[in-house]
Amino acid sequence: MRIAFFEVHDWEVPVLREKLAGHQTSFHSGKVNEADFHSLQEVEVLSVFIYSRLDARVLEQLPRLRLIATRSTGFDHIDMETCRGRGIEVATVPSYGENTVAEHTFALILSLSRHIHKSYVRVSQGNYSREGLTGFDLKGKTIGVIGGGRIGLHVIKIARGFGMEVLVTDARQDQFLAELMNFRYVPVEYLLAHSDIVTLHIPYRKETHHFLNAERMAMIRKGALLINTARGGLVDTEALLKALDNGTLSGAGLDVLEGEQYISEEQEMLRSEQPAEVLRGILRDHILLRHESIVFTPHNAFNSREALHRILDTTVENILGFLSGNPINLVG
Repeated sequence: MRIAFFEVHDWEVPVLREKLAGHQTSFHSGKVNEADFHSLQEVEVLSVFIYSRLDARVLEQLPRLRLIATRSTGFDHIDMETCRGRGIEVATVPSYGENTVAEHTFALILSLSRHIHKSYVRVSQGNYSREGLTGFDLKGKTIGVIGGGRIGLHVIKIARGFGMEVLVTDARQDQFLAELMNFRYVPVEYLLAHSDIVTLHIPYRKETHHFLNAERMAMIRKGALLINTARGGLVDTEALLKALDNGTLSGAGLDVLEGEQYISEEQEMLRSEQPAEVLRGILRDHILLRHESIVFTPHNAFNSREALHRILDTTVENILGFLSGNPINLVG
């Protein structure tokens, strides 16, 4: 079986090679691109991370492809319509870093609530003044968790440990769980108006694009913090900039940005003509990243040693299960 891995690190190669012994495997550190098409003609299983955009143009270059094993929970980088039309199965890693992402969520919260990022910059410049660095306690504050799934539940556990009040918005509600963990399900409008911190933990789909748009951003309690460790497209960047500038938000902790894939490809993109909207998006992101009230990490919330090993283990299980006729973790 021909299996190709993209976006892999050096340490992952021997692990994957050992676990997939007996199969013909190839490994590439970069994203899938046109230069690779000639070598992928015989590939039946393709494994990527989120930066390889598997659209119809790419997929048509892979005539024998049977399975895409993405090493992520989300699959918005894959053209599912084309896959369904071709009979290509897609397997994800639904559970690998719930606690990992939740811990990173609180790293962003604490960076903002205690001005850790501003303190670091100030001290690195030789300024030891505490003027303007007064933070606030999390104890007694209200956190609004949008998405009470696996990651959201870990966020709730940590928040309760800090002594926070917890509001949750989710399409699925488990009242027994809410009573057990001491949180309340509320409509999103109520959550936005009554939370000191709003954190996003919902998947990105067509129906959740710009979930936090200008209208909802205006509902947020004045001076609140926004945290996004989910997907950049959940937040309208222009609405976010406006909320920061007018004081609706006092800060934002972002591990993801709308259009972040374009920022990582800027040098490459400058060599060819790009749609005006893409260029506007890049400009908006740069303005956002320079904002003094932003803490940004480069899609790093999942990136712990333990989580990375869990991702590899599940990916291998997905591939071997599919090849043995017992597929798991397929996108429905």
